[in-house]
Amino acid sequence: MSASTSAGLPFLKGHGTQNDFVIVPDPDGLLDLGPAAVARLCDRRAGIGGDGLLRVVRSAADPEAAALADRAEWFMDYRNSDGSIAEMCGNGVRVFAHYLVRAGLAKPGPLAVATRAGVRQVVVADGDSGEVTVDMGRALLPGPDGIEVMVGDRSWPARNVNMGNPHAVAFVEDLDQAGNLWTAPLTSPDGVYPEGVNVEFVVDRGPRHVAMRVHERGSGETRSCGTGACAVAVAAARREGIDPAVTGEPVTYTVDVPGGRLVIAEHPDGRVEMTGPAEIVAEGVIEPGLLSG
Repeated sequence: MSASTSAGLPFLKGHGTQNDFVIVPDPDGLLDLGPAAVARLCDRRAGIGGDGLLRVVRSAADPEAAALADRAEWFMDYRNSDGSIAEMCGNGVRVFAHYLVRAGLAKPGPLAVATRAGVRQVVVADGDSGEVTVDMGRALLPGPDGIEVMVGDRSWPARNVNMGNPHAVAFVEDLDQAGNLWTAPLTSPDGVYPEGVNVEFVVDRGPRHVAMRVHERGSGETRSCGTGACAVAVAAARREGIDPAVTGEPVTYTVDVPGGRLVIAEHPDGRVEMTGPAEIVAEGVIEPGLLSG
């Protein structure tokens, strides 16, 4: 079966703190959704609309995830709204896991999900809360020092944090200083992010409580970014001189995003956990013409 199937293609629409996704079930890996088809589906005026697309496929049925099939039955094939491929999406993996439970493909409780950034351990709460906790792996804080992000004629120092995908985190006085985040902020030095970068602008709200806006590479400004919230929490902790690997105590930050609130915990072993809601809001069938263009 190809993306041009005459019967139409089932889909769902979901979001995590208003970071929204088109969900396409493809358990046997039969679909060929190229970048142009993904971009059409994610178009907010001529398509379904979404910050990205989640293709739900068994790991064993996808060459990219086959090596992970013994650790995770399901692979989250995540695409940005422009059709480009991304390694990981924190809000997306919560929605992905919520869908699996809703569809009867997994049970509430612990669940392993394969991603391009590795296997993520997820816990889906029982009941109707929609709460999902994700082990996002360990944050890496690679060099170089001296990274800056720029908007217009202003610039700020930024912390380089990698959560399986790259982030540049800048602390500012006012979130309005981020300007129009549909356009990617510039970063320096040149070439530090050869594959692009997610840029977070952050303000303090209170003790271990921050708020952020984000430009996601390939999607523009989104209402939320799960990996970005994790990167922000880690950057905020280091800015305050807190490192759980040194103190032996976990640290938790509340991160407000335009679409809601996420709670991020960093543990002494380096694991970063994210807890937040996930919702399915609609389902239907995609007209074949949308996929064929």
